[in-house]
Amino acid sequence: MDSIDKLIQIFKKFPTVGSRTAGRFVYYLMKLPKERIDEIVNAIIEVRNKIKLCQLCFNPFEGEGQVCPICADSRRNKNLLCIVEKENDLLSLESTKKFTGQYFILGGTVSTMKKEDISQLRIEELKKKVKDGNFLEIIVALNPTPEGRTTSVLVENIIKESVSPIPKITHLARGIPVGGELEYADEETLESALEGRK
Repeated sequence: MDSIDKLIQIFKKFPTVGSRTAGRFVYYLMKLPKERIDEIVNAIIEVRNKIKLCQLCFNPFEGEGQVCPICADSRRNKNLLCIVEKENDLLSLESTKKFTGQYFILGGTVSTMKKEDISQLRIEELKKKVKDGNFLEIIVALNPTPEGRTTSVLVENIIKESVSPIPKITHLARGIPVGGELEYADEETLESALEGRK
């Protein structure tokens, strides 16, 4: 495999990137001056070396300490937790400036209840978060896809088994279309979904 094919194969592993897009990326990079390539390479290395995961919510961040700026913010509502699938979902909800509670990034969804599917999620970390917190409401803000709905049932069961009394468990309203994803929803839709949760 030559270097062009090798790089195409690497880009194809990126989310939503197929062969054609991967090829476009490679040929675009080939036209760039060396300084721009070096800039891209150095930015990737910086991300690798400087970014860490928050110990409380698993949001990637750069800075001092072990918790991200959201979790470190004393003005956030400590009694409200929002569980999301991935980092982009957190960023999308945070961009609405309407949610003022805490977050937890689950790390994925499951399509079945098989042990190998469930093991990819941060189940033990979620149990600890729920036990250690004093949450009055937990929003299960997973995408309204079949996988998201299956995972929502799993998450609800974990919450109910982990803490007593059981906090109020809500879901985003149907402002998010069935089969849609949070990271692609506009701010108004997300705001409506947050306000209409039930």
